[in-house]
Amino acid sequence: MILKSLSLLNYKNFDDYKVEFDAKINCFVGPNGVGKTNILDAIYHLSFGKSYFNPIASQNIKHNEDFFVVDGVYEKNERFEKVIVSLKKGQKKIIKRNGKAYDRFSDHIGFVPLVIISPADRDLIIEGSEIRRKFIDGVISQSDKSYLEYLLNYSKILSQRNALLKYFALNNNFNKDSLDVYNEQLSNYGNKIYNKRKLFLEAFVPIFKSRYKSISNNNEIVELSYSSQLHDNSLLELFNKNINKDRMLQYTSVGIHKDDLDFSIKGYPVKKFGSQGQQKSFIIALKLAQFDFIKRQSGVTPILLLDDVFDKLDEQRVSQIIKLVDDENFGQLFISDTHIDRTEKAIKSVHQSYQMFEL
Repeated sequence: MILKSLSLLNYKNFDDYKVEFDAKINCFVGPNGVGKTNILDAIYHLSFGKSYFNPIASQNIKHNEDFFVVDGVYEKNERFEKVIVSLKKGQKKIIKRNGKAYDRFSDHIGFVPLVIISPADRDLIIEGSEIRRKFIDGVISQSDKSYLEYLLNYSKILSQRNALLKYFALNNNFNKDSLDVYNEQLSNYGNKIYNKRKLFLEAFVPIFKSRYKSISNNNEIVELSYSSQLHDNSLLELFNKNINKDRMLQYTSVGIHKDDLDFSIKGYPVKKFGSQGQQKSFIIALKLAQFDFIKRQSGVTPILLLDDVFDKLDEQRVSQIIKLVDDENFGQLFISDTHIDRTEKAIKSVHQSYQMFEL
Protein backbone atom coordinates (compact mmCIF):
# COMPACT_ATOMS: atom_id res chain seq x y z
CA MET A 1 0.00 0.00 0.00
CA ILE A 2 1.64 3.23 -1.20
CA LEU A 3 0.31 6.78 -0.77
CA LYS A 4 1.17 8.46 -4.07
CA SER A 5 -0.14 11.95 -3.38
CA LEU A 6 -1.90 14.06 -0.77
CA SER A 7 -4.05 17.15 -1.16
CA LEU A 8 -5.23 19.31 1.75
CA LEU A 9 -7.85 22.05 1.61
CA ASN A 10 -8.54 24.13 4.74
CA TYR A 11 -7.07 21.39 6.92
CA LYS A 12 -5.66 22.72 10.22
CA ASN A 13 -2.99 25.31 9.30
CA PHE A 14 -3.03 24.52 5.54
CA ASP A 15 -5.26 26.41 3.13
CA ASP A 16 -4.27 24.59 -0.10
CA TYR A 17 -1.41 22.09 -0.09
CA LYS A 18 -0.50 19.36 -2.58
CA VAL A 19 2.42 16.95 -2.44
CA GLU A 20 3.61 13.78 -4.21
CA PHE A 21 5.50 11.13 -2.25
CA ASP A 22 8.41 8.74 -2.62
CA ALA A 23 7.41 5.09 -2.46
CA LYS A 24 9.77 4.45 0.49
CA ILE A 25 10.81 7.30 2.84
CA ASN A 26 9.35 10.81 3.13
CA CYS A 27 10.67 13.32 5.67
CA PHE A 28 9.01 16.57 6.76
CA VAL A 29 11.46 18.86 8.52
CA GLY A 30 11.23 22.35 9.94
CA PRO A 31 10.67 24.29 13.17
CA ASN A 32 7.78 23.61 15.53
CA GLY A 33 4.42 25.01 14.47
CA VAL A 34 4.81 24.84 10.69
CA GLY A 35 2.49 21.85 10.22
CA LYS A 36 4.75 18.77 9.99
CA THR A 37 2.58 16.78 12.41
CA ASN A 38 -0.59 18.06 10.69
CA ILE A 39 0.50 16.43 7.43
CA LEU A 40 1.03 13.11 9.20
CA ASP A 41 -2.35 13.54 10.90
CA ALA A 42 -3.99 14.10 7.51
CA ILE A 43 -2.51 10.78 6.34
CA TYR A 44 -3.86 9.16 9.50
CA HIS A 45 -7.25 10.78 8.79
CA LEU A 46 -7.41 9.00 5.43
CA SER A 47 -7.00 5.61 7.14
CA PHE A 48 -9.31 6.05 10.11
CA GLY A 49 -11.67 8.87 9.16
CA LYS A 50 -10.60 10.91 12.18
CA SER A 51 -7.66 12.83 13.61
CA TYR A 52 -5.14 11.05 15.82
CA PHE A 53 -4.60 14.19 17.90
CA ASN A 54 -7.94 16.03 18.03
CA PRO A 55 -11.18 14.03 18.41
CA ILE A 56 -13.34 17.13 17.86
CA ALA A 57 -13.77 16.93 14.09
CA SER A 58 -14.75 20.59 13.51
CA GLN A 59 -11.53 21.78 15.17
CA ASN A 60 -9.56 20.28 12.28
CA ILE A 61 -11.06 22.91 9.96
CA LYS A 62 -8.73 25.85 9.31
CA HIS A 63 -9.66 28.97 11.29
CA ASN A 64 -12.27 31.18 9.61
CA GLU A 65 -13.19 28.48 7.09
CA ASP A 66 -16.36 26.32 6.86
CA PHE A 67 -14.99 22.96 5.69
CA PHE A 68 -11.93 20.81 5.13
CA VAL A 69 -11.04 18.19 2.50
CA VAL A 70 -8.24 15.61 2.74
CA ASP A 71 -7.65 13.77 -0.54
CA GLY A 72 -5.24 10.86 -1.01
CA VAL A 73 -4.36 8.67 -3.99
CA TYR A 74 -3.01 5.19 -3.19
CA GLU A 75 -1.49 2.39 -5.20
CA LYS A 76 -2.63 -1.02 -3.97
CA ASN A 77 -2.06 -4.27 -5.85
CA GLU A 78 -1.20 -2.30 -9.02
CA ARG A 79 -4.50 -0.41 -8.80
CA PHE A 80 -5.10 3.22 -7.91
CA GLU A 81 -7.51 4.00 -5.07
CA LYS A 82 -8.75 7.48 -4.19
CA VAL A 83 -9.85 8.22 -0.62
CA ILE A 84 -11.42 11.53 0.42
CA VAL A 85 -12.39 12.65 3.92
CA SER A 86 -14.39 15.88 4.12
CA LEU A 87 -16.31 17.83 6.72
CA LYS A 88 -18.50 20.89 6.51
CA LYS A 89 -19.51 22.72 9.69
CA GLY A 90 -22.93 21.62 10.91
CA GLN A 91 -22.91 18.51 8.72
CA LYS A 92 -21.74 14.92 9.04
CA LYS A 93 -18.27 13.92 8.01
CA ILE A 94 -18.06 12.07 4.68
CA ILE A 95 -15.56 9.36 3.68
CA LYS A 96 -15.45 8.40 0.00
CA ARG A 97 -13.52 5.67 -1.75
CA ASN A 98 -13.27 6.05 -5.52
CA GLY A 99 -16.15 8.52 -5.45
CA LYS A 100 -18.55 6.38 -3.41
CA ALA A 101 -19.43 7.42 0.13
CA TYR A 102 -19.36 4.82 2.91
CA ASP A 103 -22.63 4.21 4.74
CA ARG A 104 -20.67 3.23 7.84
CA PHE A 105 -17.20 4.56 8.68
CA SER A 106 -16.34 1.20 10.25
CA ASP A 107 -16.44 -0.37 6.77
CA HIS A 108 -13.38 1.71 5.82
CA ILE A 109 -11.24 0.63 8.80
CA GLY A 110 -8.47 -1.69 7.66
CA PHE A 111 -8.61 -0.71 3.98
CA VAL A 112 -5.49 1.47 4.40
CA PRO A 113 -3.55 -0.20 7.25
CA LEU A 114 -1.48 2.36 9.13
CA VAL A 115 0.59 2.68 12.31
CA ILE A 116 1.61 5.98 13.87
CA ILE A 117 4.33 6.55 16.48
CA SER A 118 4.09 9.94 18.19
CA PRO A 119 5.10 11.73 21.43
CA ALA A 120 1.37 11.66 22.26
CA ASP A 121 1.70 7.87 22.61
CA ARG A 122 3.33 8.40 26.01
CA ASP A 123 -0.28 8.56 27.22
CA LEU A 124 -0.31 4.76 26.78
CA ILE A 125 2.01 4.62 29.78
CA ILE A 126 0.96 7.55 31.96
CA GLU A 127 -2.82 7.73 31.44
CA GLY A 128 -5.68 5.44 32.53
CA SER A 129 -6.77 2.07 31.19
CA GLU A 130 -9.12 3.42 28.50
CA ILE A 131 -6.29 4.50 26.22
CA ARG A 132 -4.60 1.07 26.49
CA ARG A 133 -7.88 -0.68 25.65
CA LYS A 134 -8.19 1.59 22.62
CA PHE A 135 -4.72 0.50 21.58
CA ILE A 136 -5.68 -3.20 21.75
CA ASP A 137 -8.97 -2.53 19.96
CA GLY A 138 -7.29 -0.45 17.26
CA VAL A 139 -4.77 -3.17 16.43
CA ILE A 140 -7.29 -6.00 16.29
CA SER A 141 -9.94 -3.98 14.41
CA GLN A 142 -7.67 -3.22 11.46
CA SER A 143 -7.64 -6.89 10.48
CA ASP A 144 -10.80 -8.28 12.14
CA LYS A 145 -14.15 -6.80 11.09
CA SER A 146 -16.17 -9.03 13.43
CA TYR A 147 -14.23 -7.73 16.43
CA LEU A 148 -15.16 -4.15 15.55
CA GLU A 149 -18.83 -5.17 15.31
CA TYR A 150 -18.65 -6.86 18.74
CA LEU A 151 -17.15 -3.67 20.22
CA LEU A 152 -19.80 -1.42 18.72
CA ASN A 153 -22.61 -3.69 19.93
CA TYR A 154 -21.11 -4.07 23.41
CA SER A 155 -20.73 -0.29 23.75
CA LYS A 156 -24.32 0.32 22.62
CA ILE A 157 -25.79 -2.24 25.06
CA LEU A 158 -23.55 -1.00 27.89
CA SER A 159 -24.98 2.51 27.43
CA GLN A 160 -28.50 1.06 27.56
CA ARG A 161 -27.75 -0.88 30.76
CA ASN A 162 -26.28 2.24 32.38
CA ALA A 163 -29.35 4.24 31.36
CA LEU A 164 -31.58 1.58 32.96
CA LEU A 165 -29.58 1.72 36.21
CA LYS A 166 -30.06 5.49 36.28
CA TYR A 167 -33.77 5.04 35.56
CA PHE A 168 -34.10 2.63 38.51
CA ALA A 169 -32.42 5.12 40.85
CA LEU A 170 -34.47 8.05 39.60
CA ASN A 171 -37.77 6.21 39.98
CA ASN A 172 -36.79 4.36 43.14
CA ASN A 173 -37.63 0.94 41.72
CA PHE A 174 -35.81 -2.14 40.38
CA ASN A 175 -36.62 -4.93 37.92
CA LYS A 176 -33.99 -7.66 37.74
CA ASP A 177 -35.59 -9.30 34.68
CA SER A 178 -35.12 -6.09 32.67
CA LEU A 179 -31.48 -5.89 33.72
CA ASP A 180 -30.90 -9.56 32.90
CA VAL A 181 -31.82 -8.91 29.26
CA TYR A 182 -28.84 -6.54 28.99
CA ASN A 183 -26.63 -8.82 31.09
CA GLU A 184 -27.15 -11.70 28.65
CA GLN A 185 -26.39 -9.54 25.61
CA LEU A 186 -23.30 -8.00 27.22
CA SER A 187 -22.12 -11.45 28.26
CA ASN A 188 -22.45 -12.69 24.67
CA TYR A 189 -20.42 -9.87 23.12
CA GLY A 190 -18.12 -9.43 26.12
CA ASN A 191 -16.97 -13.05 26.06
CA LYS A 192 -16.22 -12.84 22.34
CA ILE A 193 -14.20 -9.64 22.85
CA TYR A 194 -12.35 -11.14 25.82
CA ASN A 195 -11.41 -14.28 23.90
CA LYS A 196 -10.18 -12.27 20.90
CA ARG A 197 -8.14 -9.96 23.16
CA LYS A 198 -6.64 -12.98 24.91
CA LEU A 199 -5.65 -14.63 21.63
CA PHE A 200 -4.29 -11.33 20.35
CA LEU A 201 -2.04 -10.83 23.40
CA GLU A 202 -0.74 -14.40 23.16
CA ALA A 203 0.45 -13.64 19.62
CA PHE A 204 1.42 -10.00 20.23
CA VAL A 205 3.59 -10.20 23.37
CA PRO A 206 6.41 -12.30 21.81
CA ILE A 207 6.52 -9.89 18.82
CA PHE A 208 6.69 -6.91 21.19
CA LYS A 209 9.49 -8.44 23.28
CA SER A 210 11.49 -9.16 20.14
CA ARG A 211 11.10 -5.57 18.94
CA TYR A 212 12.11 -4.12 22.31
CA LYS A 213 15.12 -6.43 22.42
CA SER A 214 16.29 -5.01 19.08
CA ILE A 215 15.76 -1.37 20.09
CA SER A 216 17.46 -1.71 23.50
CA ASN A 217 20.29 -3.82 22.07
CA ASN A 218 19.22 -6.73 24.28
CA ASN A 219 19.97 -4.84 27.51
CA GLU A 220 16.59 -4.76 29.24
CA ILE A 221 13.85 -7.25 30.13
CA VAL A 222 10.29 -6.03 29.57
CA GLU A 223 6.88 -7.55 30.26
CA LEU A 224 3.41 -6.85 28.86
CA SER A 225 0.46 -8.64 30.47
CA TYR A 226 -3.32 -8.62 30.01
CA SER A 227 -5.40 -7.65 33.05
CA SER A 228 -9.09 -8.62 32.98
CA GLN A 229 -11.83 -9.37 35.50
CA LEU A 230 -12.85 -12.22 33.19
CA HIS A 231 -9.70 -14.20 34.00
CA ASP A 232 -11.39 -15.47 37.20
CA ASN A 233 -15.14 -15.02 36.64
CA SER A 234 -17.65 -15.13 33.82
CA LEU A 235 -19.30 -11.85 32.91
CA LEU A 236 -22.69 -13.02 34.19
CA GLU A 237 -21.09 -13.97 37.54
CA LEU A 238 -19.50 -10.53 37.74
CA PHE A 239 -22.84 -8.80 37.04
CA ASN A 240 -24.59 -10.83 39.74
CA LYS A 241 -21.85 -10.26 42.32
CA ASN A 242 -21.80 -6.51 41.71
CA ILE A 243 -25.50 -5.74 41.25
CA ASN A 244 -25.80 -3.75 44.48
CA LYS A 245 -22.66 -1.78 43.68
CA ASP A 246 -23.94 -1.02 40.16
CA ARG A 247 -27.29 0.14 41.52
CA MET A 248 -25.56 2.47 43.96
CA LEU A 249 -23.12 3.85 41.35
CA GLN A 250 -25.81 3.92 38.61
CA TYR A 251 -23.41 2.51 36.05
CA THR A 252 -21.81 -0.84 35.13
CA SER A 253 -18.70 -1.28 37.27
CA VAL A 254 -17.49 -4.60 35.82
CA GLY A 255 -16.88 -6.01 32.36
CA ILE A 256 -14.43 -6.02 29.47
CA HIS A 257 -14.63 -2.19 29.44
CA LYS A 258 -12.42 -2.38 32.56
CA ASP A 259 -9.64 -4.46 30.93
CA ASP A 260 -6.08 -3.13 31.00
CA LEU A 261 -2.49 -3.80 29.96
CA ASP A 262 0.31 -3.89 32.54
CA PHE A 263 3.71 -2.60 31.37
CA SER A 264 6.92 -3.40 33.27
CA ILE A 265 10.68 -3.19 32.79
CA LYS A 266 13.11 -5.26 34.87
CA GLY A 267 10.11 -6.29 36.98
CA TYR A 268 8.97 -2.73 37.83
CA PRO A 269 6.16 -0.57 36.36
CA VAL A 270 7.40 1.42 33.36
CA LYS A 271 5.25 4.39 34.43
CA LYS A 272 7.11 4.85 37.72
CA PHE A 273 10.56 3.44 37.08
CA GLY A 274 11.23 3.76 33.34
CA SER A 275 13.49 6.58 32.13
CA GLN A 276 12.28 8.84 29.32
CA GLY A 277 14.39 6.88 26.85
CA GLN A 278 13.11 3.53 28.17
CA GLN A 279 9.50 4.70 28.05
CA LYS A 280 9.95 5.94 24.49
CA SER A 281 11.64 2.68 23.46
CA PHE A 282 8.75 0.76 25.08
CA ILE A 283 6.20 2.73 23.04
CA ILE A 284 8.15 2.37 19.79
CA ALA A 285 8.44 -1.39 20.38
CA LEU A 286 4.67 -1.56 21.00
CA LYS A 287 3.94 0.27 17.77
CA LEU A 288 6.42 -1.70 15.67
CA ALA A 289 4.87 -4.88 17.07
CA GLN A 290 1.49 -3.46 16.04
CA PHE A 291 2.93 -2.99 12.54
CA ASP A 292 4.16 -6.61 12.45
CA PHE A 293 0.88 -8.01 13.76
CA ILE A 294 -1.31 -6.11 11.29
CA LYS A 295 0.92 -7.12 8.40
CA ARG A 296 0.74 -10.79 9.39
CA GLN A 297 -3.02 -10.75 9.83
CA SER A 298 -4.00 -8.69 6.79
CA GLY A 299 -1.23 -9.57 4.36
CA VAL A 300 -0.87 -5.85 3.57
CA THR A 301 2.16 -3.78 4.62
CA PRO A 302 0.91 -0.84 6.72
CA ILE A 303 2.04 2.73 6.16
CA LEU A 304 4.26 3.84 9.05
CA LEU A 305 4.24 7.39 10.45
CA LEU A 306 7.07 8.48 12.78
CA ASP A 307 6.19 11.81 14.37
CA ASP A 308 9.15 13.44 16.13
CA VAL A 309 10.43 10.05 17.37
CA PHE A 310 14.12 11.03 17.42
CA ASP A 311 13.60 13.50 20.24
CA LYS A 312 14.71 12.24 23.70
CA LEU A 313 16.36 9.14 22.23
CA ASP A 314 20.11 8.60 22.43
CA GLU A 315 22.05 8.09 19.22
CA GLN A 316 22.30 4.32 19.75
CA ARG A 317 18.51 3.89 20.00
CA VAL A 318 17.95 6.14 16.97
CA SER A 319 20.47 4.01 15.05
CA GLN A 320 18.68 0.82 16.09
CA ILE A 321 15.29 2.15 14.93
CA ILE A 322 16.69 3.24 11.56
CA LYS A 323 18.28 -0.18 11.07
CA LEU A 324 14.93 -1.81 11.84
CA VAL A 325 13.16 0.11 9.07
CA ASP A 326 15.98 -0.44 6.58
CA ASP A 327 14.29 -3.66 5.69
CA GLU A 328 12.07 -4.89 2.89
CA ASN A 329 9.47 -5.85 5.53
CA PHE A 330 8.64 -2.17 5.78
CA GLY A 331 6.74 -0.33 3.09
CA GLN A 332 6.24 3.42 2.99
CA LEU A 333 7.56 5.56 5.82
CA PHE A 334 6.74 9.15 6.80
CA ILE A 335 8.93 11.03 9.30
CA SER A 336 8.65 14.44 10.93
CA ASP A 337 11.54 16.11 12.76
CA THR A 338 12.77 19.57 13.72
CA HIS A 339 16.42 18.93 12.79
CA ILE A 340 17.07 18.51 9.09
CA ASP A 341 20.72 17.49 9.59
CA ARG A 342 19.81 14.82 12.15
CA THR A 343 17.08 13.40 9.94
CA GLU A 344 19.12 13.38 6.74
CA LYS A 345 22.09 11.77 8.49
CA ALA A 346 19.86 9.00 9.84
CA ILE A 347 18.08 8.45 6.50
CA LYS A 348 21.32 8.37 4.49
CA SER A 349 22.48 5.46 6.64
CA VAL A 350 19.77 3.25 5.08
CA HIS A 351 19.67 2.03 1.53
CA GLN A 352 16.25 3.28 0.44
CA SER A 353 14.99 6.06 -1.80
CA TYR A 354 13.75 9.13 0.06
CA GLN A 355 12.45 12.68 -0.25
CA MET A 356 12.99 15.61 2.11
CA PHE A 357 10.23 18.23 2.45
CA GLU A 358 11.35 21.39 4.26
CA LEU A 359 8.43 23.39 5.68
